[in-house]
Amino acid sequence: MPISPAARPETAPAARPAAPDRPRPHVRPENAPRPRPHVRPDRAPLPAPPATPLLAVSGGQLVAAPRSAPTEPGHRRSRPSSNPYLRLLATPGARAFTAGNLIARLPMGMLSVSAVIMIAGSRGSYALAGAVTATGLAATAVVAPFTARLVDRFGQARVAVPATALAALGSLALVLCVHHDAPAWTLFAAYAATATTPNTGGMSRARWAYLHRGDPAALHTANSFEQAADELCFMLGPVLAATLCGALFPEAGTLVGAVLLMTGVLVFAAQRATEPPVTPRTKSVASPLRTPGMPALLAVFLATGAVFGSLEVVSIAHAGGAILALQAAGSCAAGLLYGSLRPARNVRLRLLLCLAAMTALMSLPLLAAAGSASLPVLALCLLLAGAATAPTMVTGMTLVQRATRPEQLNEGMTLSVTALLGGVAAGAAAGGWLVEHAGTAPGYAAPVSAAALALVIAAAGHRSPNRTSAQAC
Repeated sequence: MPISPAARPETAPAARPAAPDRPRPHVRPENAPRPRPHVRPDRAPLPAPPATPLLAVSGGQLVAAPRSAPTEPGHRRSRPSSNPYLRLLATPGARAFTAGNLIARLPMGMLSVSAVIMIAGSRGSYALAGAVTATGLAATAVVAPFTARLVDRFGQARVAVPATALAALGSLALVLCVHHDAPAWTLFAAYAATATTPNTGGMSRARWAYLHRGDPAALHTANSFEQAADELCFMLGPVLAATLCGALFPEAGTLVGAVLLMTGVLVFAAQRATEPPVTPRTKSVASPLRTPGMPALLAVFLATGAVFGSLEVVSIAHAGGAILALQAAGSCAAGLLYGSLRPARNVRLRLLLCLAAMTALMSLPLLAAAGSASLPVLALCLLLAGAATAPTMVTGMTLVQRATRPEQLNEGMTLSVTALLGGVAAGAAAGGWLVEHAGTAPGYAAPVSAAALALVIAAAGHRSPNRTSAQAC
């Protein structure tokens, strides 16, 4: 018993000296939370939630970076939504067939101008040159729908390449006939052979419709992009043709145009991955002309083409052809801006608004010319007048796509282009008649009247209930 009290003090101090050895393991558990978060993510990267509060000590909320890293690509994917054209061209295969189509489409603004310069320079007759080009335009209006129907039945590559080859041979034959002073009738025959040129713009729109079927926003952007490309090609084509014919020799514009057309179609047709598949027809399908609402749309395109044709002739007579580039530039810029907007829910109502805006803006050149405004003022008015043409064309093409069966899409869009070309020819004739009999300033009444006519036709078609309008609206 007396030993136990002595033992207790000895054991207590003995336990205390051991205490300095034990605090070391006790210190490690206190410091353990610091090394453990660095070890746990390395050893077990899968349980990310427990690591978040530990890593928050060493870097704030940087630990959320692994979780937000997957959202960064999401943010990158959302960037094309702010720039829809980047998203459009990011479609697999889109850049390749777009490049080929642009090369093939550039000669559309070159060949007619080159033919006029070449024939007028060689034969000394603008009347002969105009008659030859008018014959080619009429032949195109007849042949193009049949070419498009073959494209729908057998595929773009199988039809576009031989049809383009025949058209290129027609251009080469025209060059040879002019160069060797062949009889005048051979010029008409050679230029009529170019009518087999396929509607490359329509084929490109058909590819976009196939790639983005069910996505109205993407189709709206694609149609706007294609319309802007049309305006760009028709703005640069005549300039390139006049430069080549003047700097080299009169036949240079036609030769370069034929080479570009054939090269572009070959590049375009080689992109088979984006080509719309051919839909087999088990029974005879009626022409798109019999589709409800389609005749009214084609009439709108006919009147819209008259706007372009009359404005071109009157502007050339009043201030020269260079000023027309401003109208095309305004249309191109408006088309790109229009494509960045949301697609309309009621497309037919949007068409009415676009036609009303085009009618109002087309009155600006008339007011400027009638008021004897200076050339810069007229140029500004033409720039503003072009701002409504591209949105009108984009909206009209959207309605054509909705009204046409998928297996007839090329034929439907080619019919609209044919109506547009027919309107251009009629408008050019009307504008020329007004310029000759009333003067250049009153001649600007022709495009205003044609735009108002297109508005009236569209309004009448909008009031008539039919299946197409129900689908479009």
